[in-house]
Amino acid sequence: MTSIDELLIKEITVSRQSPGEERQAALHRIYAQVLERQPYGFERKQLAKIEAEFLRNKIGVKRFLRELGHSEVYLNEFYYNSSNPKFIELCFKHFIGRAPSDQAEMHRYCDILMRQGVKVMITALLDSEDYSKHFGCFTVPHAWSGHSYPSPRTFWETEVLLQELHGRRGWIVPTMTWHDLQLNCDGGSCGLPGASMHSGQPSQTTAGAPRAISGAEALHQVLSTMGPQDLEVFAATLSATERDKLRHLLMQPAR
Repeated sequence: MTSIDELLIKEITVSRQSPGEERQAALHRIYAQVLERQPYGFERKQLAKIEAEFLRNKIGVKRFLRELGHSEVYLNEFYYNSSNPKFIELCFKHFIGRAPSDQAEMHRYCDILMRQGVKVMITALLDSEDYSKHFGCFTVPHAWSGHSYPSPRTFWETEVLLQELHGRRGWIVPTMTWHDLQLNCDGGSCGLPGASMHSGQPSQTTAGAPRAISGAEALHQVLSTMGPQDLEVFAATLSATERDKLRHLLMQPAR
C-alpha cells in the first residue's frame, strides 16, 4: 500500500503576487483535491465566475474553496447521495487533508450539518484551527505529513481514505465506522468479517453453494452489530428521505 508520504505532492501556495500560470496550476490541484477529478464541460460553465475571479487574483485559495464547496457541482457529487457521516468524512479528506480524528469530532460536525446546514458546515471546516494551521489563506489543501496527525489511528484512517476510490465503499458508512465494527466494505456494501461481497465473490454458502448477499441482508447484518446508543446516533444523522429508504430496505424479506 502506498503511504501518505508517497502520496504527498509538492505544496502549492498562491498569493496575490503569483503569476497566472501558478494560479492555473493551483486551480488544477484544487479540483484534483476537492472534486477528485477535473470538472466536466457543463460543470465548468457553472464554475466559470469563481474560476475567472480566482485566475484574475480577485479571490484567494480559501475563498475559492468555500465557493466550490458551496456549489451544486460539489454538492451533487458528494452530498445529495451520501449519508451525513460519510459526507463529513469526505469533506475532511477534501478540505482538511485528513480523516476525522474520532467519533467526537464527527458528531460535532454532524451537529453543525443537521442544525445549520451544509454550507455552514463546510465554512466551519475552512475556518477551523486545523485548516488555518496547515494551509492558512494561500495554500491548497493536501494530505498532512506523517508527524502532524493527532494520533496513529488518524494517520491510518487517512491512508485508507486517501486510497479509497470515489464511491468504492458506498455512500453511507464512513471508514471509521466500518473499522470500528470490523466490517468488510470493499465494493460499496458492508458485510461482517469473512463475508466477501460483489465482484463475483461468494459471500455465504447454503449447502455448499455460494450465494450473493443482498443489500437488505447486508444492512440487517450491519445494524445487528450496533448497540441502541449507536443506532440512535446513526438514525439522527439521516434525513427524512434517507430514513424512508432505510425503512424500505429493512422491510425487504431476507432470502
